[in-house]
Amino acid sequence: MTETTLLWLRRDLRLSDHPALASAVSGGPVIPVFVLDPLVEGWGAAPLWRLGESLRDLSARLAGKGSRLVLRRGDALETLAALALETGARRVVWSRLYDAPSRARDEAVKAGLKARGLEARSVNGSLLFEPWTVETGSGGFYKVYTPFWRAVSQRAPAEPEAAPPRIPAPESWPASDGLDHWALGRRMNRGAGIVAKHASIGEAAAQGRLGAFLGGRVGDYADARDRLDLPATSGLSENLALGEISPRTVWHAGRAALEREGGPGPETFLKEIVWREFAYHLLFHTPRLTTRNWREEWDGFPWRGDNEDAEAWRRGMTGEPAIDAAMREMYVTGRMHNRARMLVASYLTKHLMTDWRVGEAWFRDCLIDWDVASNAMGWQWAAGSGPDAAPFFRVFNPAAQVEKFDPQGRYRERWIAELSRNPGEDAVEFFDAAPQAWGLSPQQAYPKPLIALSHGRERALAAYRALREAA
Repeated sequence: MTETTLLWLRRDLRLSDHPALASAVSGGPVIPVFVLDPLVEGWGAAPLWRLGESLRDLSARLAGKGSRLVLRRGDALETLAALALETGARRVVWSRLYDAPSRARDEAVKAGLKARGLEARSVNGSLLFEPWTVETGSGGFYKVYTPFWRAVSQRAPAEPEAAPPRIPAPESWPASDGLDHWALGRRMNRGAGIVAKHASIGEAAAQGRLGAFLGGRVGDYADARDRLDLPATSGLSENLALGEISPRTVWHAGRAALEREGGPGPETFLKEIVWREFAYHLLFHTPRLTTRNWREEWDGFPWRGDNEDAEAWRRGMTGEPAIDAAMREMYVTGRMHNRARMLVASYLTKHLMTDWRVGEAWFRDCLIDWDVASNAMGWQWAAGSGPDAAPFFRVFNPAAQVEKFDPQGRYRERWIAELSRNPGEDAVEFFDAAPQAWGLSPQQAYPKPLIALSHGRERALAAYRALREAA
């Protein structure tokens, strides 16, 4: 006896190393479905556009396996229950998510499906290890990265599994919404075509990226990964964000490189994979990570809300070349170098004394590699309110940082048209992608700095001292 299974896809848009897909295929015919529910519709402009492109790629890959992608819009529980009734499916399987809103939705879906007599099963398809399976010696959760790394680096996640050769199809297919009808990129406006040139979409692209990185750049990764002017990183963040490649696949490939080549490069790469894991560990155990200060004693810090300086920061018009180059890179490519992310976050929250949530929200809207855990933890780490062992002392000087990580100024020249007599395509495209309402032009004068870096640093340190004394 076989029965039809609904495979509820979310941030797992791939076919290989897909535990939920493997579970669904083992039971008989499978109907892959993506539900555009209110939580997903609430994503930012760039993540939604990127989601649409990934769904388009996955649809083609499913067709190659004799399957289809069914698209439905509406409340997740009601949509899945109606689709099960329509198709006679008796099971629904999905990959777990770990942020509080998704967990609440998924728990309600599981309870509602079971109440209707359906089997509902969730599995881990997004992490190396479930957050509750990594514990300190006293049985609690880890709050510091280094001991977390030591704890998980000696554990072996399961080996990745190959994609099934075929996906059993039902006798008849239910109707599907049209992806173009959803218009997931409508809020990107004219920027979509520009960002598209820099995106690397889908499972095959992700596998290619991983292979190219481990076959070449990984050897220099430990030393070169912070260089703003070099293509030294893997670029896998946008693929991991939507599950176009599994962390187990990346981990085991990185371990193989470490065993084959040795050296600090592969190990540093593995530590970055575990940094993502640590973000989800904290998110699961402390859901406030996304909305409130992780260190609650920082609730009294005198951050400003949104303000004119923050708007200049959003537009890449602060007068600090390192900061503006990074913000423009994000607007053109949908991504930003990790070192640059730290610089712009530190500048906004410390030099400009602006609440980290203002920056987190802008990244959430503009990043095609937006990841709920990594974005929130990164912002809180940079702001000092998160899991940072020494937040009081860490105020990045963007001018000093680019002397070290962009010594010839190539990164700044690549992204800031006003600083070049003959600006390149990337620098000019920022003005094509930016909202027309901003009124920006590459012919305009480059702005003066919003604040002297030394003054901003001293102002921030004074506020930190006052916070510590009050505590």
